[in-house]
Amino acid sequence: MVTAEKIEAAPETTDNYKPATKTRLELLDKICSNVRSVRQHLPVISCIAQTSRYALNASAATLILLDEDNKSALNKYTDGPLGKQFQRFHLNKQMGITRWVIKHGKPYLIEDIDKEKDTNNTREEVAGVVPRSVVCVPLMVNKEVIGAIEVLNKLDGNSFTNHDVQVLTGLAENAALTIENIRLNEDLLYSYKNTVEKLVSLLDIRESTAGQHSRRVAEYALIAANELGLSEEEKQAIEYAAILHDIGLLSVPENVLNKREKLTDEEWDMIRKHPVIGYNLLRGIPSLNQVSKLILYHHERYDGKGYPCGLKGKTIPIGARVIAIADAFDSMTVKHTYRKAMTTKDAMEEIGRCSAGQFCPTVAKAFFVGYVKSRKPRSPSRVKYRKKRRR
Repeated sequence: MVTAEKIEAAPETTDNYKPATKTRLELLDKICSNVRSVRQHLPVISCIAQTSRYALNASAATLILLDEDNKSALNKYTDGPLGKQFQRFHLNKQMGITRWVIKHGKPYLIEDIDKEKDTNNTREEVAGVVPRSVVCVPLMVNKEVIGAIEVLNKLDGNSFTNHDVQVLTGLAENAALTIENIRLNEDLLYSYKNTVEKLVSLLDIRESTAGQHSRRVAEYALIAANELGLSEEEKQAIEYAAILHDIGLLSVPENVLNKREKLTDEEWDMIRKHPVIGYNLLRGIPSLNQVSKLILYHHERYDGKGYPCGLKGKTIPIGARVIAIADAFDSMTVKHTYRKAMTTKDAMEEIGRCSAGQFCPTVAKAFFVGYVKSRKPRSPSRVKYRKKRRR
């Protein structure tokens, strides 16, 4: 059983915490930040550019995407001897093959650049390669150009042919569909993000614990997660799930949440549905898929008597077991309309008493040890003094 002899008192006020709405929305922004940036596509773009280069046995390949908001701006990724390069440039100021291909939506082949006319800006060095032979094809979705793929110089010194144009065109068709699917998912993510932002704001208005419960649960959960040695990905999912774990309570009337008297069976049923509601709300967001599962299971009990699924022991995801303890600890140590706050020591002893029943013993111990460590004052750093040299 966990003991609590050395635990310092939990903070009596919430002055050290940021306003909950701001903090939660900052985390949501962190999840969804820059999703419209082409850098989010970088692994896919890198693969397409590299595949194009290999397919045509070329020295370098460039994948160029039109900016969704500014159709005259381009994002360019090159794959060649100088390594990966990424830059933005303006289409109207970029003369040459790329501009022509994007404007007309047709392939362009230059077998020998020295014999071509009107190639003023096609000699520009790309990815460490001076163009000799060039083939460029458009990336198209529903007859609309979204970019282009340009390949330079065969490694064997020969010129590109019409067969190379056909090969690159086929590759570009698949590449365009892949990129478009990524963009559609990002648009969906933004739509969900806006919905969740509004729901989080509503939840904060209804919170009776100074609007800080979820932020504190996230802090306590990370204490246990760090002590357990969980991966960065697991800790991030736990933090997001802790911030959003009560989002399903928006379905519960405020008079039920703040009721001082004993809840009726019907009212308990309403409250027990909130993990499922929260899960259904967030599970469609790609970045929150794992988070939604932790929200679904954060009221499961280690002995199998929890809800909504009655999971038992290690069948409960570790993140959900962590949030369960963090949620309970904060609930016990904060004053509510229906009861006084417990001391930190009493709350820890209660968690220890309920280990192997309500709570996972391993997580309970990790939380206890991590909490004590987090409250220990840091030893002052030693300052080395150096004697001044006498002149």
